[in-house]
Amino acid sequence: MILETTFIDGANVTRLVDFLTIGSAHPVLVRQITALAGRMTFRCELALRFDYGLVRPLVSRHDATIIMDAGSDRVTIRCPVPLRASSHDVLTSEFDLAAGQCVTFTHSYNESYGPLPPTIDIEQAQRTTRAFWEEWATRFRCKTPWQSAVVRSLLILKALVYQPTGAMIAAPTTSLPETPGGVMNWDYRFCWLRDATFTISALVNAGYHDEAIRWRDWMLRTITVEPDKMRILYRIDGSRQMYEHVLPWLRGYEDASPVRIGNDAAAQRQVDVVGELLTCLDLMEQAGIEPSQQAIAAQHSLVLHLERTWSDKGQGLWESRGKPQHYTYPRVMAWAGIQSFLRMAVRRGETDASQLDRLRALAARIHKEVSERSWNIARGHFVDRYGGSQLDASLLQMALVGFLEPNDPRTSATIDAIERELSEDGLVWRRPHGGDLEQGAFVACSCWLADCRAQQGRREDAVALFERVLSLRNDVGLLSETYHSGLGRLMGNFPQALSHLALVDTALRLSGSVLLRGGG
Repeated sequence: MILETTFIDGANVTRLVDFLTIGSAHPVLVRQITALAGRMTFRCELALRFDYGLVRPLVSRHDATIIMDAGSDRVTIRCPVPLRASSHDVLTSEFDLAAGQCVTFTHSYNESYGPLPPTIDIEQAQRTTRAFWEEWATRFRCKTPWQSAVVRSLLILKALVYQPTGAMIAAPTTSLPETPGGVMNWDYRFCWLRDATFTISALVNAGYHDEAIRWRDWMLRTITVEPDKMRILYRIDGSRQMYEHVLPWLRGYEDASPVRIGNDAAAQRQVDVVGELLTCLDLMEQAGIEPSQQAIAAQHSLVLHLERTWSDKGQGLWESRGKPQHYTYPRVMAWAGIQSFLRMAVRRGETDASQLDRLRALAARIHKEVSERSWNIARGHFVDRYGGSQLDASLLQMALVGFLEPNDPRTSATIDAIERELSEDGLVWRRPHGGDLEQGAFVACSCWLADCRAQQGRREDAVALFERVLSLRNDVGLLSETYHSGLGRLMGNFPQALSHLALVDTALRLSGSVLLRGGG
């Protein structure tokens, strides 16, 4: 997680190094410029703004230290070259570097009412940071033909963990558009319980247990003992309030508007999230992670909540903002959650036979209902909701959680239909696009299709689909949420945890590594 950029101009070569320190009392962003050969001239411009660009800071100077305060926030900048203030508090500097010379800028954040953060030893900070990430990466012991891509994705998932609490954000950005100039611009800087369970599954299968335990404990503190009040996403400190609002003073990326802060999806009620929590806890136990007493209590309260709510309408996996529907995917995950609870209860030797029998009967009822009401006879495949006619890539999860066997004729028909109608050039769309490719293919769904093909024994097809996904990564191996085929570029918030965890899962499956699974 140290970025090196080399500038070459004939015989003149300069290296720029950027990294965020590990282990310092305050977060410090380091930018170091070193001339390797010849001479280059650099210009630096810094226009720091707070409250999403609305507030200009109060600037004060102390020798080589510049302090920028705005309300409770402070950024302290230290550098050896003079920064001159131009209009509107824009700081600029121009300097030459000859071979062997180095200039280092540090940016530290803390509260404006606290003491200034201490200076750091730059070289020691870089060694400590490099050692931390390298040691963490070496814990991945699985062998795969795509080792570099998998390690990079694992590092991204680790970097998306908020260290003080263990919460995992979906992406570190807001309002990067899913379509060019469009309105699908969402704030992803929160912990979605659903996405986090997927991330935990990928990390556990890759051998990383500490992150799973810390997230589990954060989750238990966050949802407390009342699942009926549970939200589908939270702030990284575990708080619940995140009212969505628009920032009209910001243009938006490539003029895509609106720019949104917060996410109203937090108020949606989604049954599948309960199932996903149970399957994740089950997977952790399969991996040898001992459940805490709080985790066991949560399993019981979650499955009781699932008994009461499994038939509720909802917004589906893609968090539609339209009228709630009887979507297929939440029903499948309700079934998977009950199956996971039953497996955990049997492992612990629980003896409440009446409860276990009741849950087995409920799982059978859900399975029968979905098999009948989500099957479209005329189209010959499963559809996205009861009585519907539309395909949805979330149906791929029916095979992946074991709701049906991969080569069951109904499963095969649905997978084939998704590949035929929702995919193009190895990329999969979430929903029918009607020839309008503006919405972009969903990166994780392409991995899901590869997973299904692998489960069906079609390894060659699965590898081809997976390597198509690998080809979408940028120069440092990062993926966003969607890919715009017409423009040939990644779109949406970036980097996206869901895309990277799907990459890890698919690579492990194709490499023959043992994959634990919640659900059936």
